[in-house]
Amino acid sequence: MKNGTATRKAMSWFWLILGLLYFFIPLISTFLFSLRGKKGVLSFVAYQHVFADPKFLQSFLFSLQMSVYTIIVGLVLIVPTAILINLKIPKAKPIIELFSLMPFVIPPVVLAFGLIKFYANPPLTLVSSPALLVAGYVVISFPYIYRSIDTGLTSMDLKVLTEAAQSLGAGWLSILFKIILPNLRTALLSATFLTFATVIGELTLAVLLAWPAFGPYMAHVGRDLAYEPAALAILSFMMTWGSISLIQFLSHGIPGAKSEIGGLH
Repeated sequence: MKNGTATRKAMSWFWLILGLLYFFIPLISTFLFSLRGKKGVLSFVAYQHVFADPKFLQSFLFSLQMSVYTIIVGLVLIVPTAILINLKIPKAKPIIELFSLMPFVIPPVVLAFGLIKFYANPPLTLVSSPALLVAGYVVISFPYIYRSIDTGLTSMDLKVLTEAAQSLGAGWLSILFKIILPNLRTALLSATFLTFATVIGELTLAVLLAWPAFGPYMAHVGRDLAYEPAALAILSFMMTWGSISLIQFLSHGIPGAKSEIGGLH
């Protein structure tokens, strides 16, 4: 029995180490390659070139702005919808879950050409407006936002919390802002940073809709230069993992929302 337990433990450590090596070896290799911008020595000259390029900051700030708009629009649309479905129309949940998988099935190229075809003519001529880009980003981010919010709603007893708050005389706005949203803080953070990471690295929509986003900038640098693309890859990785770490930090020790009900009394 002890031998079997030891074997399972050894195999667990083996697969864990193998997975870490599979993940980190290419990353370390990319980082070391990014340091070879100056012949014969390891240096951060490739990173200096990236930060000195004005298009780097311009494209990043543009994508950052688009990510903020996408997060706001996505949360405003999806959070009330998810709450309504979980609370009032649970039978519609499988349909919404099916829709949430569609962005994984439909290629972004098809989405981009569909948006261009539909919004190129009056009365809604939005091809030259960043609103169309934000709309496309919302569609691409829909699975991440909805799944995060739905997981947060499922983890709480939404119906019991709502009925308890109503029995204390709370209106729907009070229930939303004092009960439901405090419970969803971790889910909202997850949706926010997943959307941010998605928008920052998105390429197809920005290229086909002709906007100077960060994804096309990285593709352009990768076409013309050698060491700077590796530096951008490391920077992109750091932003993504920084977002994940921030989720963990901000969600650590967040109190449950059941304690909020007492404040409604």
